[in-house]
Amino acid sequence: MKAVVMAGGEGTRLRPMTSSMPKPLLPVANRPIMEHVLRLLKRHGLNETVVTVQFLASLVKNYFGDGEELGMELTYANEEKPLGTAGSVKNAEEALKDDAFLVISGDALTDFDLTELINFHKEKGALVTVCLTRVPNPLEFGITIVDEEGKVERFLEKPTWGQVFSDTVNTGIYVMEPEVFNYVDPDVPVDWSGDVFPQLMKEGKPIYGYIAEGYWEDVGTHESYVKAQADVLEGKVNVALDGFEISPGVWVAEGAEVHPDAVLRGPLYIGDYAKVEAGAEIREHTVVGSNVVVKSGAFLHKAVVHDNVYVGQHSNLRGCVVGKNTDIMRAARIEDGAVIGDECLIGEESIVQGNVRVYPFKTIEAGAFVNTSVIWESRGQAHLFGARGVSGILNVEITPELAVRLAGAYATTLKKGSTVTTARDHSRGARALKRAVISALQASAIDVRDLENVPLPVARQQTARGSAGGIMIRTSPGVPDSVDIMFFDGNGADLSQGSQRKLDRVFARQEYRRAFPGEIGDLYFPASVFDSYTGSLLRNVDTTGIAEAGLKVVVDASNGSAGLVLPSLLGKLGVDSLTINPGLDESRPTETADMRRSGLVRLGEIVASSGAAFGVRFDPVGERLSLVDEKGRIIEDDRALLVMLDLVAAERRSGRVALPVTTTRIAEQVAAYHGTQVEWTTTSPDDLTRVGGEEGTIFGGDGKGGFIVPEFSRVYDGTAAFVRLIGLVARTQLTLSQIDARIPRAHVHKRDLATPWAVKGLVMRRVVEAAGDRFVDTTDGVRVVETDGRWVMVLPDPAEAVTHLWAEGPDDASAQALLDEWAAVVDSAGR
Repeated sequence: MKAVVMAGGEGTRLRPMTSSMPKPLLPVANRPIMEHVLRLLKRHGLNETVVTVQFLASLVKNYFGDGEELGMELTYANEEKPLGTAGSVKNAEEALKDDAFLVISGDALTDFDLTELINFHKEKGALVTVCLTRVPNPLEFGITIVDEEGKVERFLEKPTWGQVFSDTVNTGIYVMEPEVFNYVDPDVPVDWSGDVFPQLMKEGKPIYGYIAEGYWEDVGTHESYVKAQADVLEGKVNVALDGFEISPGVWVAEGAEVHPDAVLRGPLYIGDYAKVEAGAEIREHTVVGSNVVVKSGAFLHKAVVHDNVYVGQHSNLRGCVVGKNTDIMRAARIEDGAVIGDECLIGEESIVQGNVRVYPFKTIEAGAFVNTSVIWESRGQAHLFGARGVSGILNVEITPELAVRLAGAYATTLKKGSTVTTARDHSRGARALKRAVISALQASAIDVRDLENVPLPVARQQTARGSAGGIMIRTSPGVPDSVDIMFFDGNGADLSQGSQRKLDRVFARQEYRRAFPGEIGDLYFPASVFDSYTGSLLRNVDTTGIAEAGLKVVVDASNGSAGLVLPSLLGKLGVDSLTINPGLDESRPTETADMRRSGLVRLGEIVASSGAAFGVRFDPVGERLSLVDEKGRIIEDDRALLVMLDLVAAERRSGRVALPVTTTRIAEQVAAYHGTQVEWTTTSPDDLTRVGGEEGTIFGGDGKGGFIVPEFSRVYDGTAAFVRLIGLVARTQLTLSQIDARIPRAHVHKRDLATPWAVKGLVMRRVVEAAGDRFVDTTDGVRVVETDGRWVMVLPDPAEAVTHLWAEGPDDASAQALLDEWAAVVDSAGR
């Protein structure tokens, strides 16, 4: 006997899950519903099956093919238009006309004994046997009454409660003789229960009803879909689960990686090659699909998560469904009954309330509170560039595909035949992405100078030597699983806001230039890069007095690329140096705040015990510098900025220094004391580097370990700052602790507040209104100056749904009180 699986329905009640996926392919326990149906047919010997398809038919055909993987023989009958339950089977008449056949829905989960159903049909000599079952709520189904012999006496499709006369319903599973096709007109919509069966009963044809024992669930709603998952996990339905039951009710499929410190409370299912980190908690009735990543601190309870989903740290998923290829970012919350479609982005700390539907390919902004369904528009703003270029989680937000598109867009903004310099840090992720970038650049008629693994300042300097621009790929500082793709202009500086917007437009429109075969760009690898860099550095930065001072310094290369430059540089400087952590460590392409702190403590111990003049610690890409004084005490980054400023200003006695407006106003006092002046810039690195490159600028810094040495470069350069510091200390004959001691203490406090994009403008207007008659500085954001000199600054983040606040006062208590006052203003406006 052959079988017919009806797989053509649209499943409108299950949208948005079925917006981009046919209902039969919806996974139950990580396997499509229709696969469960086919496996049931095979268990009962029904190996030859015709599948009727209509909505998204190609997806069904591509998934199951000819059935060989299931050990079955599948053919397809395609409907050009919906033909109804009977019309779709009529469409497959040619394959079914020779013998009795079984009809079953491809989107209902069941474990009925089909062999018993077929035997009943044969024993009764029926033309049609309807498979029936008893349900507590028959409203959504066709109810049926049969007599003592099993003959059907009455049908009623989807009754009201006033019409209910039975709890026995039609499951949509039938055994039929080919004669039934005589009652179905071809190529027109016809239903079994509504059209064919009433006619057969009128003519007295033998229609029987078989009341089946077992499990049956018509997966037609969100509630029934989630219930079906729970029932499979509870063992209420006899279907096979892939994988291993590692503890009662806890199923883990092949290749899944579950950390021993993850909390698992079954029954639950974790799909193949999924990864569950330590500290994650997965509770009962949760299904985690294939290749899903569940980060530490995440909580999942009664959640159905489809394949290739990223579940960020401390996110919370309860009773929801999440479509495939969706990214749920840190601390996002999805409530009971919510459904997230395929390929969505749910931003950090956003909340999707219960029963909300988010349709495929939508973005929910960070910090958003979504209480209505998102169907047409995205509730968010796509920001390509952030504070560090284009940043995101490796192979989640930043993929090789994205890297190719970004590089293609960047190349399109340049002239054909231009040269772009590429570089990376020592991580494997950066290496892989850079190869994708190089291919895209060459395919867009761009020549590529690849520096391979070099410090970030070297990449900038080499870019400025004849390239139209540059691309550097590095691990995000302090975030080991994220990467930054940084774009440079022809001077090696970060792209200006205008250039970023131009690149953003090309990327958004996908208007990429492609080269003709004869225009494919060249790839070459310049020689003596480090010699060129150190030679230029020593020619441009004042090193007089260093050799005579007999200084001893300790240098921590942090197992990063700065260590590639230091050996030849330190030898040429003529200082007694001890270098620690010089080798590259691929497993540590960046460092967390705790790792950095412990490294500085260790550096301080070595400096104090060795009698060195000071110690420096580079970040892994050599861009930033941290200081330890001769006593081994850590000089915090904001304090190190003032120490460097004091040294430079004391030696130059004129000129200006470039500092972001968030810097303590103590800097003005230090600069003025030595006859220099401060030029305040925005917090954007490209603005600081712009001023750093102007004539008359003698120094720049951001208070985060980034220093500009204008006589050598207009960008942050840890190595250049180190060379300059050695010269300044050698010539001034003062220790770092002595310089630090003569600078007044600053009291600056900072706070970040979540602010939805939609109210950021309102927040800033309220801040200006609250300022009243007080002095307001709008260099960047809004800085309000009190009459007593205290100030607060409010700045909306350009890439995240966050507002930053800084406040400075004569002491910590005063600064904290001012910060609290203005945080209340921002918070009230953002609600």
